[in-house]
Amino acid sequence: MMLRRGFILFLPRLAGLLVVACCSVSIVYMLACTPKGDNQQLALPRVHSPTAKEGYEAILQEQEEQHRNYIVSLKKQIAQLKAELQGRSKQLKNVQDQHPDPLDIRLDRSNPEKAQANLLAFLRSQIDKAEVHSGVKLSTEYAAVPFESFTLQKVYQLETGLTRHPEEKPVRKDKRDELIEVIELAVGSLNNPERDGNAKHRVYTASDFIEGIYRTEKDKGTLYELTFKGDAKHQFKKIVLFRPFGPVMKVKNENVNMADTLINVIVPLAKRARKFKQFMQNFREMGIQQDGRIHLTVVYFGKEQMNEVKSILENTSKSANFKNFTFIQLNEEFSRGKGLDIGARFWKGNNVVLFFCDVDIYFTAEFLNSCRLNTQPGKKVFYPVLFSQYNPSIIYGHHDSIPPLEQQLIIKKETGFWRDFGFGMTCQYRSDFINIGGFDLDIKGWGGEDVHLYRKYLHSNLIVIRTPVRGLFHLWHEKQCLDELTPEQYKMCMQSKAMNEASHGQLGMLVFKQEIETHLHRQKLSSKKT
Repeated sequence: MMLRRGFILFLPRLAGLLVVACCSVSIVYMLACTPKGDNQQLALPRVHSPTAKEGYEAILQEQEEQHRNYIVSLKKQIAQLKAELQGRSKQLKNVQDQHPDPLDIRLDRSNPEKAQANLLAFLRSQIDKAEVHSGVKLSTEYAAVPFESFTLQKVYQLETGLTRHPEEKPVRKDKRDELIEVIELAVGSLNNPERDGNAKHRVYTASDFIEGIYRTEKDKGTLYELTFKGDAKHQFKKIVLFRPFGPVMKVKNENVNMADTLINVIVPLAKRARKFKQFMQNFREMGIQQDGRIHLTVVYFGKEQMNEVKSILENTSKSANFKNFTFIQLNEEFSRGKGLDIGARFWKGNNVVLFFCDVDIYFTAEFLNSCRLNTQPGKKVFYPVLFSQYNPSIIYGHHDSIPPLEQQLIIKKETGFWRDFGFGMTCQYRSDFINIGGFDLDIKGWGGEDVHLYRKYLHSNLIVIRTPVRGLFHLWHEKQCLDELTPEQYKMCMQSKAMNEASHGQLGMLVFKQEIETHLHRQKLSSKKT
């Protein structure tokens, strides 16, 4: 009863609201539908006027013309959109034709059999794409992918890497395991009883393996061709294997914010005030002005030239308004490892990225970001391979003058080399350095301490990022190998000194300088006679 009474009382109000709404809609309709001229509203003709009929017809014709023009405009827009859509469809088809989906491989959890079949078909297609059954036309000799050869004991390689041996036992576990697996698979294939049905055949072993060659096309896979002893003296068995590479898979997609990541650059130093001045010019431009998220720790050994070094540091601090630096002075013999270790442990702030640096290093602001991006506490440390500059006096000896430093820092085989045997410049979080045990403080003088630390990281569960970087340079300086060094340290120092001077070609020109000058002199004499 209560609900019924309430509903009856509400009916008059509802009716009133509906009347008001209808009136509002009528007014809006009249305003919207009233025909207008170009600048003002057209006056409606009076009903009893003799021109009423003609006026209405004129208004209707005008409205019809407006609608017709509007329809024509819409048709033009629709046609343009269709043409654009057709063009975009063609572009998309061309892109799909150039970069096809690798046989529709998807991680389809609902149909794993189909996904597996697609993947297998893709891997088989890699064999057809690679240079296995037939050759591929190449534009130049530099485009050819060379093979490397191997036996049971040795690998003969063009890219020698750190060992610099054209012939070596495979020391890298991945390469060693790869070749062992290939030989075992080839032996298993030769001993497969299905090849001749039930016929008897000899049993092959790894000792029957003579040699193999292999090469890798980075986007397709690795081709192996293995040769074994045959059944008679001049007969051989040849097995061709192919390890196809699968499609690229996304592993991670993340945003990395390095806005507040500070780098503490630690430099051990003794004397060398002139070099330190050059270093501070680079530090000021790249570290302070361009990067701005940086701290400098100088660990100085002894007192000779100390005041000059402190003055350079203080002048930079005043001129650049830079206060983020620490100066530590030690009254003892220089030890690079000890200087870096003390500098790292002296830091009392939050966990920070440490960049172990030398005074003869030039770095860019881009390198500092690489230092941040390739380190992660408890997970990754960064060991960049820097580019080492040759002696500018030899490189630019045929020029009128040696160009400025910034113009010398060009990565070419005539100007320097990748210092892949050096491990001194490294970035890691302070927590990782402390947890790994720091440097071996028993090592004195030059060399050895960096390799020892590098091996510690290799023996740990941390990922070691080792890669050439374009923004880190070792500036040439005359190297002094002191008599106080141990025989091993002295040998390392002399090898480094020899490699620092110039390329093989440039050193050859110096060795045969007399012969070259004699040849040029004879050429001049012969030209005068003719």
